[in-house]
Amino acid sequence: MNDSASNPTNTYVVPSVSINTEHTGASNKANVLGMRSMQERAYAKRGEQFLLIKSPPASGKSRALMFIALDKLHNQGLKQAIIVVPERSIGSSFADEPLSQYGFYWDWEVAPQWNLCNAPGVDEARVAKSKVGAVRKFLDCADKILVCTHATFRSAVDELGVEIFDGRLIAIDEFHHVSSNPDNKLGSQLGTLMVRDNIHVVAMTGSYFRGDSEAVLAPADEAKFETVTYTYYEQLNGYRWLKSLDIGYFFYTGPYVDAVAKVLNPSLKTIVHIPSPNARESLNDKVREVNEIMGALGEWRGVDPKTGFHLVEATDGRMLKVADLVDDTDTAERSRVLSALKDPLQKNNRDHVDIIIALGMAKEGFDWIWCEHALTIGYRSSLTEIVQIIGRATRDADGKERAKFTNLIAEPTADQTLVAEAVNDMLKAISASLLMEQVLSPRYEFTPKDTGPKEGFEYGDGGYVEGQHNIGVNKSTGQIHVEVNGLVTPESAEATRICREDLNEVVTSFLQDKTVLERGLFDTDNTLPEELTQVRMGKIVRERYPELSETDQEAIRQHAVAAMTITQQAKLALAQADAEGGSGLQGNTSLLDGVRKFVNVRDLDIDLIDRINPFEAAYSILAKAMDEKSLRQVQSSIAAKKVNIPVEDARELARRALQFKNERGRLPDINSADAWEKRMAEGVAAFARHRAQAKAIELGESSNG
Repeated sequence: MNDSASNPTNTYVVPSVSINTEHTGASNKANVLGMRSMQERAYAKRGEQFLLIKSPPASGKSRALMFIALDKLHNQGLKQAIIVVPERSIGSSFADEPLSQYGFYWDWEVAPQWNLCNAPGVDEARVAKSKVGAVRKFLDCADKILVCTHATFRSAVDELGVEIFDGRLIAIDEFHHVSSNPDNKLGSQLGTLMVRDNIHVVAMTGSYFRGDSEAVLAPADEAKFETVTYTYYEQLNGYRWLKSLDIGYFFYTGPYVDAVAKVLNPSLKTIVHIPSPNARESLNDKVREVNEIMGALGEWRGVDPKTGFHLVEATDGRMLKVADLVDDTDTAERSRVLSALKDPLQKNNRDHVDIIIALGMAKEGFDWIWCEHALTIGYRSSLTEIVQIIGRATRDADGKERAKFTNLIAEPTADQTLVAEAVNDMLKAISASLLMEQVLSPRYEFTPKDTGPKEGFEYGDGGYVEGQHNIGVNKSTGQIHVEVNGLVTPESAEATRICREDLNEVVTSFLQDKTVLERGLFDTDNTLPEELTQVRMGKIVRERYPELSETDQEAIRQHAVAAMTITQQAKLALAQADAEGGSGLQGNTSLLDGVRKFVNVRDLDIDLIDRINPFEAAYSILAKAMDEKSLRQVQSSIAAKKVNIPVEDARELARRALQFKNERGRLPDINSADAWEKRMAEGVAAFARHRAQAKAIELGESSNG
């Protein structure tokens, strides 16, 4: 798993996930209307009043919206379309497009005065009100399309009210900026507009989860949306050139600029995201940090007067062109660099720039198709930001066969005063890698054993065989069908949809639970797998879907645990085979072969899956990446925390104990040799204590009253 093949310094970078694809070219093939695969899928749902498009960066969401919006304007009776983007730079994604040249019925045309992202001034919340007048004028005129920022739209709704938007399409790009939290203004405004029920909404996102764990939509609002899902796997598998994507992390000690020198390969087109000046990893001198990174690349030879790019002579004699997006002391120089990067004439020129160094830019909406390596220092503000950064490297480009993302993480050391903070950042980075592993994997279709073959799936040379644990693959979508004995089947249509499409959202919540990560990775001696897979995951599912029945909640829990555990065990099986002399498993079938290897050696049932620590494979990799002394220090610091059974966990353990009693005719025994039975009994006792304490407090308050 050493990435030395593409890294001349031979530094040990641990790939958390590596995906190899068939590169069929299907993602980029256009139909007779000029639509690529995802766009065609979205356009088929163009008649829906509320449409949610979940599709990765670079899949063509902007143009998909153009197709849908034009149909709504010409065929569905809507008056106007308002395109809402999070920041001005993304407004360029909705510039004029001659769609009729590629077979569509109409062209996408935005009058210059109605692309407010191009208007003078900084379109931020503090000045967005100045553009509300322009929104009002647009709503009163005969023109059809307006582009503005989230901030401008929020101000317009505040000042003009919701009624004025009746009969119009509201299209929200980068929808993960919305939240169901009442404090999120755009989210609450959208809810009000939807309740009024006189608008259409198209929402688009490349990373449908938020770093703050807030739901994007309230369940009642989300149920109103028809969803179009296009997975990362489908997109990457359908590329023409890009064959593999590696995502990993590298632990370092000392100044991060020294670590950058070890993992930065000058021969790869790279975006380096340096830490915020307030971050623990920062040297508190961003200009110095940029200079030291350029120093690691070679000798500085000046600045190109036309582009503003720094010229750095590498050790092999090549002249590297480095774009500095960090230094903002000279606004004219910064504008020159940005203009050079956005030059449409240079978009297909691979040699235009070699390295981009950024602080807060070059993420969402930034398009550099030649990027092969996204190198990030420290944990970013959210998992969403990680997905956006990785998305910069996943564009398909002529001759670009590999891409990778590397996260540099400060390793906790014995003399470090902020060990807890370092451990916290490390856990977040691992969480992000595990999540991306799930996002990049093919989707699973789980059914109970012997339910029969699924249409569109192939089951190998022998075909589907009753009585075996069959594994099938749908070659067109990459989905894997796995039979699991004892699996609960969802009862409602909504739970069925969640199990089919939204398991990644459940896994995201699980991976963002700090206690889950701490105990699952570093305190396995004191933590049973069932406490993670049943208690913690069960609690997450109940809180996320409180309106569903207990049967549906249990079905979702089981499907989410199975998806995560089988992916991890497949990876572990492959790693073990490699360690024993090579698995011989190469190319796009490697994950499928790993799944088969895991499933075929044991009688696969849900009880077995619940008894596997879902972080087993992650820890195996982590142990190779970290200094042994630091690893022991982290384990000791986490194991030393006294863990009482909180009331929610005790309640869930008591629920599991009741199921145990129903199945076996007796309650769990606290003296049992079976660790899980003993833990359930401890949970029953703890829940009884919590209830007694609550009752005592209640009686005390009533007597005082």
